[in-house]
Amino acid sequence: MDPKHRKILQLHRSDLVISLNLPDIYDLLLSKGVFTQDMIDEIRSKGPRRDQARQLVTDLETRGSQAFPAFLECLRETGQHDLAELLQCGNGARLPPSVPIQPSLIPVPVEKPELTEKPDRPDFTPPRLAPLRPETLPVPKPFSPSFETQGVRQRRDSIQCYKMDAIPCGICLIINNVDFDPGSELKDRKGSDIDCDKMEKRFKALNFEVIVKRNLKYKHIRHEMSSLAKRDHSAYDCCVVIILSHGTEANHNRFPGAVHGVDGPSVPVQLITNYLNGQNCPSLQGKPKLFFIQACGGGEKDTGFEVSSDEAEPSLGGIDDQTDAIPVSSSSDSLSMSDEPDARASLPTPSDILVSYSTFPGYVSWRDTQAGSWYVENLDRVLEENGAIHDLVTMLMMVNDAVSQISAKGLYKQMPGSFNFLRKHLYFQSSQS
Repeated sequence: MDPKHRKILQLHRSDLVISLNLPDIYDLLLSKGVFTQDMIDEIRSKGPRRDQARQLVTDLETRGSQAFPAFLECLRETGQHDLAELLQCGNGARLPPSVPIQPSLIPVPVEKPELTEKPDRPDFTPPRLAPLRPETLPVPKPFSPSFETQGVRQRRDSIQCYKMDAIPCGICLIINNVDFDPGSELKDRKGSDIDCDKMEKRFKALNFEVIVKRNLKYKHIRHEMSSLAKRDHSAYDCCVVIILSHGTEANHNRFPGAVHGVDGPSVPVQLITNYLNGQNCPSLQGKPKLFFIQACGGGEKDTGFEVSSDEAEPSLGGIDDQTDAIPVSSSSDSLSMSDEPDARASLPTPSDILVSYSTFPGYVSWRDTQAGSWYVENLDRVLEENGAIHDLVTMLMMVNDAVSQISAKGLYKQMPGSFNFLRKHLYFQSSQS
């Protein structure tokens, strides 16, 4: 496909996923040779309409130079003129709905009058084409802009998507540490059960098999991760680990931070991810492994910096905001996994891993004892509102922005972030049809 046509499809992916009418277009795409019957059947097997639409657009980019114009013809022949016009324009420009699109003057021929004078007379003036007045032309209806189409710079390359249509999609392990041993010098994490309930419901809605473990000690965290790594994930497309606990800094060469067991000792995030990497969990090779960490990355508190009023919409946190940190430890558990190269040299060991942190390394993470943590609350909301449309990395940026606007006690700030080693776009399964 021509790069400019591929760019147009990527630019308007969101509009197509939301509005594309599929049943009427499948037969036309087949008859025009854009897709084979096997490809149509594969797209239909994706389940809900939006998942089918997303796969259709992705596959369309691979179908040669005539696929784009043929797709436009199919849209017009099935009455989807708004989408056809949107793709035909192609540059992503938008006018506000209140501003009419001014059409160009279109000359149209008029009836040729009977000539009563000879055309070769010097005073003869031939009839002119009469322009159609602008007010008589129909004004095209503006297409609703979306997050992806409002001046966003699009990629020039085509990135594939992870397969995410298994039922269930994968296993989601949630470790919820709430009640800490008195000897650990760690406070109980009031409000964490609220976070746990939100994540359990959200990932069940995303078609994951959810396993919840509560109040795990250091050795039990490692045991659960080892057990998860030993399971056969061949029938699954993804694996998710969510950890809600106190945290601290730790020595690392890939993923920073560590999470505490309820007995006090901490497990490095790097060790946790190592259990599921391509070397230690073969049945998850090439599949996305997602880690969401609600824990402090250290003991520093961020007071933020001043910005102009149009750059921030501050939101106050709750009156019972607490942090998930203790003083930084100078030691961390030594890693038992080897750092030697994989002899088969196929994919890097940490590939297909994304670790999303509730806060920047070294800083505290805030949790409201009545409403749960800022990070989980916004992660849950963004997944609910955008999971059917946007890829995971885009949604995590939305979470970052939302959390950055909140202030604890009117003073302290928090900035989530992620270490992303995914190789493809990741779209969760949609519960919407």
